[in-house]
This record gives sequence, structure tokens and C-alpha cells, in this order.
Amino acid sequence: MSVIIWITEGTWPACVDAARERAGDADLVLLHATDDAVPEAAHGAFAGLLGRGRPERDPGTRLEDLSRAAADDLFAEAERRLGRPARRIALHGRAEQQVVRAAEGAELLICARDGDRTRLGPPSLGPAARFVVDHAPCPVLLVWPDTAPGLGSLPPPP
Repeated sequence: MSVIIWITEGTWPACVDAARERAGDADLVLLHATDDAVPEAAHGAFAGLLGRGRPERDPGTRLEDLSRAAADDLFAEAERRLGRPARRIALHGRAEQQVVRAAEGAELLICARDGDRTRLGPPSLGPAARFVVDHAPCPVLLVWPDTAPGLGSLPPPP
């Protein structure tokens, strides 16, 4: 049984905790997806504004390096919290699409709410988590990254 744990900055501890509590002896996979839009924009701006003569000064390369280092740190912290080894998958592109593709054949995908954490209801899911929940090819365990707000946070009925 393969359980994929989608780790993102700010919500990964809840996903790792859920996997630790519920995955048993399943094969665990830590998944991180990086959107390359910002480094690509920096590469383009550098090439367009300053030319291509000094690639070592390209800010897009620096952003890619920082992103890679941050993902490596996140993997290490998540694996430490998990308390056991897990396979690591680092993907690039639109995160929600990469997560759905990676979940093909998985027994379970664990992810966290990425929207408004102060109230219940649809706003607690941001666009990325909503896409994953709607399109994942496997069961999804959706966790609150913090304590769930009380019922008083529900919007009033129409």
C-alpha cells in the first residue's frame, strides 16, 4: 500500500502527523511540488533587461537554488517528524496538477487545507487543494493544518 504525503510549507506537520497515525506499515512517499513560474519570470526578465552575457548573475538560477534547498530542508524535517524513512518525490510545475498525476496508483493521498483556516466551509480550501480533492485518482485524507475552528465560524444560512 502506498500513501502519498503532500508536504507544503506551513501545513506539512499536520499531513505527516496524519500519516504517522493512520498509515500503519504502508510505503510512505513524501511529495513536494515546486511551481517554476517565479524562477522562469526572473530568467526572462534578466535575459530581456540585462542580456545573456553573464549567466552567473541570473537571478532565476539563484531562485531555483533557493527553492531546491528549501525543498530539501522540508523533506528532511518531514522525515524526521515521521520517524521513519520515506521515499521522496520532488516535482516541478503547477503543484495541483503534479500532485494529481503523482497520486495515480496510490492507495491514499494525505493533504492539508490551504485556504482560510479561521472558518469552516468551502473557503478553507484554496485553489490547489480544491483541484486535488476534486481530481485525485485515489482516496484523499484532507486534514486541518491547525485545530479546526468551531461551528460558530460557519457562514450564516442564506
